[in-house]
Amino acid sequence: MQRAGGVSGTIRLTAKQSAAACTAFCLLFAWPSHSACAASNVPQERASARQMVATLLANEDAASHHRDHYMFLSQERSERTGGRLWTEKVVETKSGVIRMLLSVDGRPLGAARRARERERLAAIAADPAEFANRSRSQKEDVDYARKMEWLVGRAFDFSERGSEDGYLRIDFTPDPNFKSQSFVERVMHGMSGTLLIDPRTMRLHRLDGCLEQDVSLGFGILARIHAGSRFGVTRGDPGMPDWKMTEYDTAFNGRILFLKSIVWNAHAMHSDFVRVPDDISVAQAVALLEK
Repeated sequence: MQRAGGVSGTIRLTAKQSAAACTAFCLLFAWPSHSACAASNVPQERASARQMVATLLANEDAASHHRDHYMFLSQERSERTGGRLWTEKVVETKSGVIRMLLSVDGRPLGAARRARERERLAAIAADPAEFANRSRSQKEDVDYARKMEWLVGRAFDFSERGSEDGYLRIDFTPDPNFKSQSFVERVMHGMSGTLLIDPRTMRLHRLDGCLEQDVSLGFGILARIHAGSRFGVTRGDPGMPDWKMTEYDTAFNGRILFLKSIVWNAHAMHSDFVRVPDDISVAQAVALLEK
């Protein structure tokens, strides 16, 4: 018989996957990708909203196979940062993302904290295989997002809303004819929101989604994701043939087994992008961070 703690852990994982199913779609567009290999960069002026979304997804899928790496500055407040505002210098590698903490809540690190940070980076450089293993979950998130991508074209109705700030605007709402097969799909299908698409490249600039109604598991006894849970991602072209995430925001709230509150909140802003070699090693990335 499975112990109660195991059941709670399984439910928590299912609920968290539900939030991830919505926010993971952002990862598809946040990950570095090269637009030159997009399937089409012709504006779909006379196409239907659904056709434009199909072109967008095809372009993003094509670009995902040609990812470049960057160093950039990140400001993040999330569970990972303990609710504090962390400013970090970040380098992307094939093995994963390496971060160096610069300040907390706008205050530079003290001598002791700086020393611990350098010790942490030295350990990463000394054992890149272990770092790659620990970074595997991030890649699994992207793989999971890819598995959920098919929902975007099937689970929603799309409507064209003209232009907004020079971008094509498409609103999406749940398709009432779509039949969800899991709790995760029900959460994602419950989202409504907006896509802003660059008309020149047919690449995503902004994605926003919000859960319109509570979604429950076991009539709300086991888990519930509350209405108003939301996610959003903004991407900007940093002057190179790449679209990079410049802002990410998510706020998911719910409850597990009557009592346990679940909250996944994160806000991040990325800037100062500098291209680094695609084959940069973990040790080289650490050395670059420490300059």
